[in-house]
Amino acid sequence: QVQLVESGGGLVQPGGSLRLSCAASGFTLDYYAIGWFRQAPGKEREGVSCISSSDGSTYYADSVKGRFTISRDNAKNTVYLQMNSLKPEDTAVYYCAADPDYHCSANEAAYDYWGQGTQVTVSS
Repeated sequence: QVQLVESGGGLVQPGGSLRLSCAASGFTLDYYAIGWFRQAPGKEREGVSCISSSDGSTYYADSVKGRFTISRDNAKNTVYLQMNSLKPEDTAVYYCAADPDYHCSANEAAYDYWGQGTQVTVSS
């Protein structure tokens, strides 16, 4: 069964850090570009970051650039999103998704597989 499972979300104070994990089962992440998306209450889902499978190129939304880092461990079939210097506006449900193309896409329709999401809440 093809599945993506996110973990690592939680409640953190402003300025804190979290590391999200996206673990795949039923398929190999090596051949997929992996994106992280988030959806805050009352807002549309937005792209946060992506890592390609071709050369490991990474992309970040301007709002998280310099604070978030995406990485992949193909041996563990897992992609990570390290989030530092978190702000209240980072509060959202975070989703990972897999795109069978080698390169990252900003188009959500390109992503075949989606996880169920993990809640990140940044609050004092």
